[in-house]
Amino acid sequence: MSAQLLARLRTAAVAVALSATAILPLAAAAPAQAATAKVDNPYVGAGVYVNPEWSALAAAEPGGSAVSNQPTAVWLDRIAAINGSSTSMGLRAHLNAAVAQAAGKPYVVQLVVYDLPGRDCAALASNGELGPTDLPRYKSEFIDPIAAILADPAYANLRIVTTIEIDSLPNLITNAGGTATATANCDVMKANGNYVNGVGYALNKLGAISNVYNYIDAGHHGWLGWDSNLQPTIDLLKTAATSSGSTVANVHGFIVNTANYSALKEPYFTIDDVVGGQSIRATSKWVDWNRYVDEQSYAVAFRQKAAASGFDSNIGMLIDTSRNGWGGANRPTGPGPTTSGDAYVNGGRIDRRFQAGNWCNQSGAGLGERPTAAPTAGIDAYVWVKPPGESDGASKVIANDQGKGFDRMCDPTYTGNARNGNQMSGALPDAPLAGAWFSAQFQELLKNAYPPVTGGTGDTVAPSAPSALVSTGTTSASVSLSWAASTDNVGVTGYDIYRGATKVGSSTSTTFTDTGLTASTAYSYTVKAKDAAGNVSAASNSVTATTTAVTGDTVAPTAPSALVSTGTTSASVSLSWGASTDNVGVTGYDIYRGATKVGSSTSTSYTDSGLTASTAYSYTVKAKDAAGNVSAASNSVTVTTASTGGTGNLGCTATYTVSSDWGAGFNADVTVKNTGTTATSHWKVTWNFGGNQQITNLWNGNKTQTGAAVSVTDAGYNGALAAGATAGFGFGASYSGSNSVPTLTCTAS
Repeated sequence: MSAQLLARLRTAAVAVALSATAILPLAAAAPAQAATAKVDNPYVGAGVYVNPEWSALAAAEPGGSAVSNQPTAVWLDRIAAINGSSTSMGLRAHLNAAVAQAAGKPYVVQLVVYDLPGRDCAALASNGELGPTDLPRYKSEFIDPIAAILADPAYANLRIVTTIEIDSLPNLITNAGGTATATANCDVMKANGNYVNGVGYALNKLGAISNVYNYIDAGHHGWLGWDSNLQPTIDLLKTAATSSGSTVANVHGFIVNTANYSALKEPYFTIDDVVGGQSIRATSKWVDWNRYVDEQSYAVAFRQKAAASGFDSNIGMLIDTSRNGWGGANRPTGPGPTTSGDAYVNGGRIDRRFQAGNWCNQSGAGLGERPTAAPTAGIDAYVWVKPPGESDGASKVIANDQGKGFDRMCDPTYTGNARNGNQMSGALPDAPLAGAWFSAQFQELLKNAYPPVTGGTGDTVAPSAPSALVSTGTTSASVSLSWAASTDNVGVTGYDIYRGATKVGSSTSTTFTDTGLTASTAYSYTVKAKDAAGNVSAASNSVTATTTAVTGDTVAPTAPSALVSTGTTSASVSLSWGASTDNVGVTGYDIYRGATKVGSSTSTSYTDSGLTASTAYSYTVKAKDAAGNVSAASNSVTVTTASTGGTGNLGCTATYTVSSDWGAGFNADVTVKNTGTTATSHWKVTWNFGGNQQITNLWNGNKTQTGAAVSVTDAGYNGALAAGATAGFGFGASYSGSNSVPTLTCTAS
């Protein structure tokens, strides 16, 4: 280990709330005017700077005083931010304020260093002031002045935590070099090396200051969690960390979910869950083969892989929890139904975005975990790097002198593009420019906070455990419970009921009935109390109750009738059938492939997926009721999946839409629809431009262009379309003169 980092001894994680008023002394604090030695985790035993500018804005909002004392990062996102202005504090002013807040005790200041040349590949909402070739200016006008101020002995006792250049390096992995979502600007930045060299220069200059702790941005699980992205990202970060004179010793850690909305922990499903005999990685469009479902699991894995790739074995991680609480009325209270992978994940996920790539001013989001030191092993802190209430981007065109454009992903009416699965943007309306105060968003974050926000009391006391839990009655399908009320220093807001280890419901009273159970079966229950601050009690006593035997309803439903196949692809069979009847009521259907149950449905249709092409499969369906009675099997139907070559009535159409046009270039989306009666294996779209348009990048397809003639074929994974199904691709192009919409021809095979 280098002398610069000293020995990093990571101890067992003990969560410590971070605030300006809760400061825990170090075991051997240095004299007030002497620089302290670099520590393993800068947040442990230290207070954290509360930015007075953000605090004042938050406190001015109704209810905002409950969180206005939370520490947030100071963003250095342009050269002018270093010195500040008559209306904004500069870097030195913030550091002076931090020294005053610290009052001689250990204290953390959080800075975001964010002004690379060609920043964010010139993304519209977050475009920076420096051009792609302005690396010399980045060094001399941005990094060097910051380093000079941080090295001032007046600030030697502060622990200065820097977040280094969010988004830009991960962009070189996913949006450059021939990837499906590559852009011309990202290709330029990958080719000129200025992201890598700029980050290396920043790490080297800032890392030379003994009380600076550098954390490199590492994206989030919904961006980099796939096998094809994660290790290449770590390799690129190491390349940057060893460029421009830097070494990996200048990297104290990594930060994930910066300014993003990905859930910290998904409580109701894991990446290893299986539904209908298949992994949710394969069957959930939300997961879509990702290795991770939340930021906690992603951060832990990133840390392990980074250490294995040459970074320090005790490298630390930060997680930005400023806007990933996802509380409020729409927060799920348990797992989704197991009728399909999509239903299971979508019904249980607390992250309620339309798509995990949606990033701008997301509707329904809430404040997340409050800033906390060492919440779990390997995680240095939960932090609020993105100050809640600051906009991600304007929802419409707003004239400005900051170089910030209008990104349709910030427009609440935008229906999406191929890069976000043609989903709605999910953005809030009436948003100001990126970084400007957005009162409506702050109010929504307060409303949907999880843990919930209470009126600034700092309540950390959990309610007492519920007592005297008993079963007050059973039927063949239900168990009724009651318990004695808990007490709390502020007030109990409700109770969560657990069947075994699974939360099955909540109640604001001291009674609950669990339904949908199986007759003659023993179930074990506990109850936990909760308060408005999110504190949760210990579990009550456990009680076991056995449902009664069925003494009344012994009549099975009638067998489903008229089972037929309604469609096939090379990998799936869709089925429908006539509804069964029952003397009490049908509760669902079980679908069998041969003798194997492959799924259940509460409707009269089902799609069996993950099959082999050109293969015959035999199906039956059985109905069931609440008493557990099961019908005889339906008629049997044998269905053969389509061949990968595809035969029969094939056809497709292609629809062309320009999503944005800035005069010298444009983005377009093309939707391909199977208009035939059998599944496609592949499709091809051709057209001739009417002018000098040249495609510069294309995603979700493979293209060739000769002059005005363009041909795009599927990307392999999106070639198989069931009858009536759609796929899409998109592209960016340059042009001059006119930009008329071409006539497209689609061919299916």
